[in-house]
Parts: sequence; C-alpha cells; structure tokens
Amino acid sequence: MKKVLIIGATGSIGATARTYFLTHSDDQLKLVARHANRLTVDPTRETAVQADVTDVSALAAAMQGQEVVFAALSGDLKTMATSIIQAMHQAQLKRLIFITSMGIYNEIPASLGAGGNLASNGMLRPYRDAADAIEASDLDYTIIRPGWFDNGSDNYEVTQKGEPFGGHDVSRKAIADLVLHAADDHRYSQASIGINRPE
Repeated sequence: MKKVLIIGATGSIGATARTYFLTHSDDQLKLVARHANRLTVDPTRETAVQADVTDVSALAAAMQGQEVVFAALSGDLKTMATSIIQAMHQAQLKRLIFITSMGIYNEIPASLGAGGNLASNGMLRPYRDAADAIEASDLDYTIIRPGWFDNGSDNYEVTQKGEPFGGHDVSRKAIADLVLHAADDHRYSQASIGINRPE
C-alpha cells in the first residue's frame, strides 16, 4: 500500500487515475484540487485538500506523510513543475510522476504527423520546459508523455526518450494503469516515457 498525492484530481486524467487507484489497488489517496469541495471522497481511502499548485507552502503541507506525488495539470506547466519540485524538497519527498505530452522531444514520426512535434507546435513549449525542470532536479521522477487521450481501447505500449512514438492516441484508463504501476511497482524510475495505443 502506498500513500499517493494526486495533484489535479478533478481533471480528466487525475479523475480517471483516482478511480483506477481505488479499483485496482489498496493505496491511500490524498486529492489536491483548487475546488476540493466539489469532491466526494471515500473516507476510508481518501482525503481532499484545497490548494493552489503554485502555493509552495500549502503544497508542501499537503505532501506531508505521502510517498508518491502524481501531477496531471494544464496551464503554466513550468511554473507548476517548479512549485512541485520546491514543495517536494520542503516535504523531503522524492517520487514524482508527472504528465506532459507527446512531441516535446520531436519524437513523433512523419507517419503519425510530425506537425505534432515541438519543432512545429509552439504550444508544447510549456510541456517541454516542465519536463526539463523535472529532469534537472534531484527527484526520482517518471515523466509520462501520452498521445491524444480518449476512451477507446485500453491497450498500450511504452516508448523511451529518444525512441519514435508508436501511435497517435491512448485511452485515459491506459494512462491510469501506467501511473499505478509507476507508483506501486516503482517502474520507469528516472525516465521520460511515451504511452500510446499500438497502431
């Protein structure tokens, strides 16, 4: 059993991961959201904390007693990643799993649409900046770079940094399964991994 802090628990990936953890593990969850009052928690497995991810002190307080931090966020990701890194240092916590995006290393091959790479899509710059900040830290990180997520087939494959992406899409449940294994089995330590549905 792990104690897992989910930052962005009300978002698409955070909510799916939360449900997946409750169904497929005995982990204890602490949910961090800007509107935590909207969450209905299972008091035997979950607690909810309202905090802004850029409030380092509040975030560090929420991290006390936790073992794994999982962040699935949107917005100013570099600022958010930096805040999480600082809060984890304050809380003396090492294990971070962080969602970014495919294409941040220009790893999408032409057959899948290379226009989705950072070289062609400046919208990915915050995702790359966040990944760079995490990789430069002393944290025990797993950066997950999903394809476009949907609710289709849950089959998935994983690619390592430097390898071409294998497919364009991936299901939310597939991402949640990967997050669960990264948290509970300590897979993909110090790695940036892509996840996609095989073409």
